Amino acid sequence: MFESRYASSPNEVKQMDTEALRKHFLIENLFVADQCSWVLSFFDRYMTGGALPVAGPVKLEAPENLKASYFLERRELGIINVGGAGKVTAGGDTYELGYKEALYIGRGTQDVQFESVDSSAPAKFYLNSTPAHTTYPTRKVSRDDADRVELGSMETANHRVINKLLVNSVLPTCQLQMGMTELKAGSVWNTMPAHVHDRRMEVYFYFEIPQGQAVCHFMGQPQETRHIWMQNEQAVISPNWSIHSGAGTSNYTFIWGMAGENLDYGDMDFCAITELK
Repeated sequence: MFESRYASSPNEVKQMDTEALRKHFLIENLFVADQCSWVLSFFDRYMTGGALPVAGPVKLEAPENLKASYFLERRELGIINVGGAGKVTAGGDTYELGYKEALYIGRGTQDVQFESVDSSAPAKFYLNSTPAHTTYPTRKVSRDDADRVELGSMETANHRVINKLLVNSVLPTCQLQMGMTELKAGSVWNTMPAHVHDRRMEVYFYFEIPQGQAVCHFMGQPQETRHIWMQNEQAVISPNWSIHSGAGTSNYTFIWGMAGENLDYGDMDFCAITELK
């Protein structure tokens, strides 16, 4: 499965209703049994996908639109497992990925496939991919390997732990950066105060949302915000000019992925909470 999304300017987004916002930015169905699903955004040519191997291994193949002989011919790939135990074979080597463990695969790697250890509890491989200019080594990153930062407080309902997994403080990449933020019980706000960063775009993937609960994701320019209601295991595209923040009806976890010209995690322009409109 493959879909492409055109980039949108702030002026266009100002005119969008709920249906249009969801059509342009929300990714609803990432995990389809025994397939790789992909959405290509023309913001930094970022690809967001999912692989759900149930009946057997699922091979990573290049969609026709990439005009590539194999998927990673000119790309790098980040993987975080959000399901049961799984295995990823890349270039002849096999990596076991447990829940919330990550794998980086460098440009030029061929013969990549995804497999579940137990088909009754299949792995769910959340995938992000960006264009790459050089090759860096494939490497697994466990939760213990992550660069962890604890932020926020219960008083402001945003007590959270940021796990920097595939970032330049942990391993080298071309432009892809990925991590995972876990909100503590009783906290609901993420990425608040909000920010923008002109030199990179971002995609958020929300999961561990309890049944019957939801997350309201905020986007748009700081003085012209919009919102998208999201369900469990859905992703949303965030342009470089847009804030990317959210509040849930319960605590939850989300994976953030970024691409652009700068790998400095702290490169962001904060927006004062009282100035958001």
